[in-house]
Amino acid sequence: MDEPVKVWYDPEAAYLEVTLHDRARVYRDTALDQVMAEVDADGQIIDFSILKVSTLKGAPLDLSLAGAE
Repeated sequence: MDEPVKVWYDPEAAYLEVTLHDRARVYRDTALDQVMAEVDADGQIIDFSILKVSTLKGAPLDLSLAGAE
């Protein structure tokens, strides 16, 4: 991966965003309402975000972003 990964967290909103690439993107749904993903024109994951990340206690969040549609 040539580009640096950018991670942003807003503690007030409990919102975490991870950006893998900086290019044009389109929003895609995931299997969980709490997780959003964006992909490029080829369907490659550009970024993902997790809402209410502070509620993730105990068990890890289990989700495949490859299945984002």
